[in-house]
Amino acid sequence: MSDTEQEERDDQAAAGTIEGQGPVEIDPELARHIENKREELFEKFSIPDGFPSEVIEEAEARTEDVGAEIQTEVDDREDLRELTTWTTDPVDAQDFDDAISIEKRDGEYVLWVHIADVTHYVTPDTAMWESAVERANTVYLPAYTVHMLPPVLAETVCSLVPNEDRLAHTVEMHLDEDDLGYESIEIYKSVIRSDARLTYTEAERLLDEPDTAEDLLEDQSVDLAEKTELVWTLADRMHEQRKEEGSLVLNPRRDRAHTIIEECMLKANKAVTHELMWDRGVEAMYRVHPQPSPEEWDEALQEIQELDGVSIPGSAWDDPRKAVNATLEQAPERQLDSIQWAVMKVMPRAQYMNDPFGGHHALNFEIYGHFTSPIRRLSDLINHWIVHTNEVPEDLVALCDRASDRQKDAEQCEREYKQFLEEVGLDPAAVNNRGLEVVEE
Repeated sequence: MSDTEQEERDDQAAAGTIEGQGPVEIDPELARHIENKREELFEKFSIPDGFPSEVIEEAEARTEDVGAEIQTEVDDREDLRELTTWTTDPVDAQDFDDAISIEKRDGEYVLWVHIADVTHYVTPDTAMWESAVERANTVYLPAYTVHMLPPVLAETVCSLVPNEDRLAHTVEMHLDEDDLGYESIEIYKSVIRSDARLTYTEAERLLDEPDTAEDLLEDQSVDLAEKTELVWTLADRMHEQRKEEGSLVLNPRRDRAHTIIEECMLKANKAVTHELMWDRGVEAMYRVHPQPSPEEWDEALQEIQELDGVSIPGSAWDDPRKAVNATLEQAPERQLDSIQWAVMKVMPRAQYMNDPFGGHHALNFEIYGHFTSPIRRLSDLINHWIVHTNEVPEDLVALCDRASDRQKDAEQCEREYKQFLEEVGLDPAAVNNRGLEVVEE
């Protein structure tokens, strides 16, 4: 195949991707209508769209001369810059707070999950911390984001962009090759250098066409295709193991790239929670998910069983989560949303609590908490601080309640905004993936 033919083939492939479709076009009148709706929802849910000048000034000052600051940190941290490392995120991602590395050794996998070291910059004595507590999470609306942290911080020094040294909080997990259990867990401060920023589409393509790795890298010596295949092998096994152990998987047909990130982040969050609870015995912001009552589960399963073309395997009825998993794998595509909705209707809301007891029902984890997204979640920011200092904020219970309440508000705001977009004739998924562009008539 000639170079010209290859270029034409690549252009045709790109045209079929989200990246190749271009933004959703709207006229100025609809743009104003959408902006007014956002402002209405922000007022309704007390979501501050904009930061006080004090917070912006503090963030700008904190991002000055970061290169020199990172260099001064190297001697006090694990230097992992030579480790093959990469991020995988949606095409429209604005911040990159997690990266992964992997090696296969004799009898074990070694999985590193590197998380942006936000608490190096945002500490409890700063205005940025107070602002993060007030907001408690980033609000992601289609084509519009309200950040928890000032964008000048979240999108620069705290973002694990490729080919730049960055400060990270690394979770290093040595996993037994046979049962994938933790042989050891280490959590430490590090300096990393991401080799590539992959979109989910690019990660999928890399798994299908390993030779395309050279198009995604500046350093051609990096074995990104091999590492991606290795981490997919591990993630697939972790995913199947979770299902076998009773973890609820409402999206069983998720692509490989999403599965890699989901499973690696779950493994890291679980490892950190293990460290906090069992090894240190400290309070933290744990994620607790109560289970539905037996009657509620029966109601959901009966509703699912009555759907056209759907049948719950007889061998799965004893465990509702396994019953749902098995049904989703066999059900017609047209019924997936109905099955998921039947389950979600009876599921209690997960809450942040200062002790983990009660566990996480949907995941079937005895103990669980969040650590991998400190740029966008208060819970993770707090847990980073606790892991690093072993100090628990005095108002931890109030912080747990606030994080839970603000998450609920953010989710409701997102639902109402998506419903509004549908009412004005726009597809929220298309807007979210492709963005908006105002076009004069």
